[in-house]
Amino acid sequence: MTTEHRVALVTGAARGIGRRIALTLAGRGYAVIANDLEAPEATVEELRRAGARALSVPGDVSDEASVRETVRRVLDEFGRVDVLVNNAGISLLRPAEETTAGEWRRVLEINLTGPFLMCREFGKLMLEQGSGSIVNVSSVAGLLGVADRAAYNASKHGLIGLTRTLAAEWGGRGVRCNAVCPGWVKTEMDEEDQSSGGYTDVDIEGRTPMGRFATPEDVAAAVAFLADPRQSGYVNGHTLSVDGGWFADGSWESLRHRKQSY
Repeated sequence: MTTEHRVALVTGAARGIGRRIALTLAGRGYAVIANDLEAPEATVEELRRAGARALSVPGDVSDEASVRETVRRVLDEFGRVDVLVNNAGISLLRPAEETTAGEWRRVLEINLTGPFLMCREFGKLMLEQGSGSIVNVSSVAGLLGVADRAAYNASKHGLIGLTRTLAAEWGGRGVRCNAVCPGWVKTEMDEEDQSSGGYTDVDIEGRTPMGRFATPEDVAAAVAFLADPRQSGYVNGHTLSVDGGWFADGSWESLRHRKQSY
């Protein structure tokens, strides 16, 4: 099946990384279902202006009834789904000792339970088809510990565990499951997190061997690669870091900065 006849669903598509993923997949010929808590109409309008077939399906990924309604609408409109990108997520910057149980639960509900529910329901469709690709948007915080992010880090570590488990369960039945692990990305979420005073651009650029933030386009290109069976058909259960070398670099600060000066 060519990409011109393939269907992709992207959660958290109203802004930032999700919006760019939706546009990138549309540019490669996919019909795109854009999901967010509120209707992502601006994204859908942009997709249609680009010539893509697009559908807005608002809903809460952490709510089972909402997820099942999303499945129903996708089946009514397209009859299938070939790519699921679980991008919807929220951040929480809070010392562990100050994190409430309610805050902890909310982060895990959106960042981990939501992807599980989407994988479970849309995975059933893919298994019936005998084909499909799931791409979960985790984080470098799913590979490393980062202070003041206990709930967020736990959710992203859990998402990698879910990715690997589904790859093991479903890979032999035609459904691949992989994850991308972005470093810090210049998005609205980054602006909101920085406004709390937790870090600055200099902190991130100094920690990253490539000396810059990721862009939404960097992440979207990696997702598109993992989505396409012609490019990544034997890649299953992989965590692809899109972090400028953050996860790879164990250098101390002065050494890293000396290497960045070349």
